[in-house]
Amino acid sequence: MLFLWQRRPRGLRLSSAVLLLMLGACATVQQPHMAHLQAADAEVRECAQWFLDTDAAVAAAGVRDHEAARVPGFPYLRSTRFLAGLGAEAAVDDKLRSAWLELMRAADLRARDAELRNLPTGTASNVPLAMVQRCGETLLRKDRDDPIVIAALPERARVPDAYEDWQRVAGLYALTRIPFGSGVAQWHDEARAMFERSRSGAATAHPVERYVPPAASRYTRRQVAQLLAQAATAPFGLPQLSAAEEARLFSTYAPVFEVETTGAYDRPGALQWRSEEHPTVNPVQPVVYPRMTYAHYRGRTLVQLVYTMWFGERPADHAVDILAGKLDGLVWRVTVGPDGRPLLFDTMHPCGCFHMFLPTPAAKALPAPEPGDEWVFIPATFPQVKEGQRVRLRLATRSHYLVDASVEADGSGTGHAYDFLDEAQLRSLPLPEGGFRSIYGPDALVPGSERLERFLFWPMGIPSAGAMRQWGNHATAFLGKRHFDDADLVEQRFRLNLNLKVD
Repeated sequence: MLFLWQRRPRGLRLSSAVLLLMLGACATVQQPHMAHLQAADAEVRECAQWFLDTDAAVAAAGVRDHEAARVPGFPYLRSTRFLAGLGAEAAVDDKLRSAWLELMRAADLRARDAELRNLPTGTASNVPLAMVQRCGETLLRKDRDDPIVIAALPERARVPDAYEDWQRVAGLYALTRIPFGSGVAQWHDEARAMFERSRSGAATAHPVERYVPPAASRYTRRQVAQLLAQAATAPFGLPQLSAAEEARLFSTYAPVFEVETTGAYDRPGALQWRSEEHPTVNPVQPVVYPRMTYAHYRGRTLVQLVYTMWFGERPADHAVDILAGKLDGLVWRVTVGPDGRPLLFDTMHPCGCFHMFLPTPAAKALPAPEPGDEWVFIPATFPQVKEGQRVRLRLATRSHYLVDASVEADGSGTGHAYDFLDEAQLRSLPLPEGGFRSIYGPDALVPGSERLERFLFWPMGIPSAGAMRQWGNHATAFLGKRHFDDADLVEQRFRLNLNLKVD
C-alpha cells in the first residue's frame, strides 16, 4: 500500500474517513488502474492516484453520481446502456473504438463535474475540472496502446441491471410473482378504463390547467430528416447538434400538458433545495426538463426526446395510501423516425412506475418471449401525428396518471407557457446556505420520496419501489426485468416501419 502515500496533486485533502475508504478500496481496484498506480511514468502514476483519491473523497461525502456506470479498472470512463451496446462495433473498428472511448470519457467528465461541485468546501471542491480532463487523457493514451487492455473494455462497459437479485431470492420471487401478476393485470385494466373514459368525451369533474411549450420556431419534418441524415456519416449515427439545434428539436416535439388541478400538488415547477431534507418543487413558473437519448434499432440509431414534468407530491387518498409521498411527475418519450415522424411514444413516472407504450401505426408490438413477464402494455392506440400537430397529454389530479394522449393542431398560444430547463442541473443544484447538492442520493434515489409500497413490493427486486430515481436507474417491470433506458427496448418489443419518404 506504499503507493497510497506518494505525492498527491494539491487541492485534495484527505480526512481519516476518506483514508479508510481508500484502504478498503485497495482490494477492489482492478487492472489496468492498479498497474497505473505503480507505473514508472510519474504522470500516469499521479493521475491514477488522483482518481483513486477523488473517488474516495466522493464516496466519503456521499455525492457519487449514478447516471452513468463506472467502468471497473478505467476510472476516467463511464458507461450507459446505450454506450454499452456500441461495444461490439467498437471492438472491430479503430475509428469507432476511438469515438466510443471519447463518448465514455465525456460521460465521466459530466459526472465528475457534478461530483466535484457537490463536495463539501475544503475537500476537493477547489480541484478544477481541467484536472479530470488532463488525467483522463493521460490514462487513455496509456491504455489505448495496450490491445489486451482495450479488448477487456466491451465486457467491462456493461451496465448492471437495476434489480437486487437477493431481494428476489429472499422474497421467493417465483411464488410471490403470482399475486403480483394479478395486481399488475388489475392496474392495466384500470389504465385502459381511464383512457376509454377520457376518449368517450365524458366531462372531467375537476378544473383543468393547460401547459404549452415555450414560443419558439419548430422544424419541419423535412428539416428534421435532413438533420438526422447528416448523422449517417458520423460515428454510430449520432447527430452532432448545436445547442440551438437541439433546443429547436425539443420545441418541435414538445407536448401540451393538460392537468386536472385540485390543489398545489397538481402545479408543476422547477426542483430546488430549500430548508427541507428533500428537494421541493417551486410552482411559480411551470417547467419541463428535456433530455435527448438514443435507441438501437437494427443497426440504426434512433433519436429519442424525453420530457419530464415534476410535481411537489402525490397526496394520500386515505390514511394508509402506500403510493402517496413527496414528489411525483410524468416522463414522456418520443422515438423519432429518420424521416422526422414520431414512431412510438412511451411514458412512466420518475419512480420507473406505470410504464406504458403508445405506438403509432408505424410501430407493431411483438409478443413476449416469456409469458407472464411485463413486456409491452398498450392502454390505447395512437394515430399518426401529422405535420404541424402536437401531442396533448391529459393527467389526472393527485395521482398524475396519464389518462389520455391525443393530437391537436398546434395550440401553443393558449395556456401557461412552460420553460425548458436542462435536466443536467438536477445533478448539482445550489443550496440556500451555499454549496451544491444533487437531488439524487448516493443510492441514485431522491431523498424523501420513499413510498410505503417498498415494504410490500421488495420481493420483486426493485430497491425502494416507488421512490423517484436518477436516469439510468429506472427498473420498470415487477415481472421480469426491464429498464426505461434499455438501448434495445424498442427493437426487442416493436417492429417499426421506417418509411423514409418525407411529406
